Amino acid sequence: MDQAGTLRAMTNSPNRTDGTYSSATRVFSITSGKGGVGKTAVVANTAFLLAKMGKRVLILDADLGLANIDVVFGLAPSHNLNHFFAGDCDLLSILVDGPMGIKILPAGSGVQRFTRLDSRQKMRLLEALDSMHNDFDFVLIDTEAGISENVTYFTTAAHEILVITTPEPTAITDAYALMKLLSNQYHEKHFNLIVNFIKNEEEALDVYRKLTMVANRYLDISIDYMGSIPRDKQMIDAIRKQQVMVQLYPESKTSAAFENLARNLMQEPQSLEAKGSIQFFWKRLLDFGNKG
Repeated sequence: MDQAGTLRAMTNSPNRTDGTYSSATRVFSITSGKGGVGKTAVVANTAFLLAKMGKRVLILDADLGLANIDVVFGLAPSHNLNHFFAGDCDLLSILVDGPMGIKILPAGSGVQRFTRLDSRQKMRLLEALDSMHNDFDFVLIDTEAGISENVTYFTTAAHEILVITTPEPTAITDAYALMKLLSNQYHEKHFNLIVNFIKNEEEALDVYRKLTMVANRYLDISIDYMGSIPRDKQMIDAIRKQQVMVQLYPESKTSAAFENLARNLMQEPQSLEAKGSIQFFWKRLLDFGNKG
């Protein structure tokens, strides 16, 4: 059995009983200007709920220097993307199972060597990922914080960009700086905003209004409000127990907010252009790989 066939067998979610596969995979880059805004928690909880709704989900941990998506899920993978880039194993060898049938490509921590991928590494990743195309409904890319080359590399290749911020002034400023960079240098014109750690919905909407007002004045972009996640002490407890919030406290207000976010992602209109196909994602990775 070839690699693509092997992956199809591995990713045949038990939540899907008809054995069918969707024709298009939707790729979301979840990113932030500032660290510490809860980006990885958003990725993990949203992925869990999408999988619970019967979607086949792949998480690509693109924080190649300080990865922690595996920690959030309580996993201890023996290999990660660092081993792949070093040529020690193929991509399928590092693919690990998370809860609800989620598939995860874990990255490594404490290794600076791969925090800036060269063109050969980007090409090798492209070729390996290409064998997986159309085997997932959703690919969620958990980028590192900031505006590094790896962040722009993965973010500009995705179908949709989800920017995570908090009501803190520094987080708002850094989120704007990220969108400004992606707009001015990479011609990205559409962003989705998620406001985390809020006290109430009005606080989140105020953040959205501020960013929209400045963007309308200085940038040629549109920002869609995708929702908010309340600050919750139970989130800290979930992280310590290495379980996602929506699994440990499914009846909480925060879990309800994550569910709304997951449903918003599912209802987000898909482009009718080539960008609606995962092959376009890999093609853009190829283009950036050649530039690297």
